[in-house]
Amino acid sequence: MAKKHPAGEASNSIAKNRQAFFNYEVIQKLECGLVLSGTEVKSLREGHVAFADSFAAVHDSELYLYNLNISEYKMGNRFNHIITRKRKLLAHKSEIRKLKAAVEQRGFTLVPLGMHWKRGMAKVEIGVVRGKQLHDKRDAIKRRDDQRSQQRTMRAYSKG
Repeated sequence: MAKKHPAGEASNSIAKNRQAFFNYEVIQKLECGLVLSGTEVKSLREGHVAFADSFAAVHDSELYLYNLNISEYKMGNRFNHIITRKRKLLAHKSEIRKLKAAVEQRGFTLVPLGMHWKRGMAKVEIGVVRGKQLHDKRDAIKRRDDQRSQQRTMRAYSKG
């Protein structure tokens, strides 16, 4: 069921947006609730979600998530949900005002970083992000490759 982390807490992760961490520099994170229909919840329980091209925006003092792809529930009937509809995010008014100010004044973007279950409810982690330059991405790739080669060397050394 739930995977255990080294710290002891249960991991109820649905999905992570790994591409967001590669393309953007995360400035701030915010956990929001998500308004879903029944078939969307069932599809999320099966892990059918894709973050490609998804983003969040403030519209009429409310926070919405656009282009989040939650696949149709296979056992659903004619009342199945629309795959990429806009979904309302639940956050406090003061948090929404801060996010709106960051996006308007400083030119940041709101991107979903991951989804998880918390007390049986789906939560989305929204990140206030700034786009990375090409050289920053190259540095990240180089760092990751160096880390992999170090791990390989340590494994070969420990085998003897």
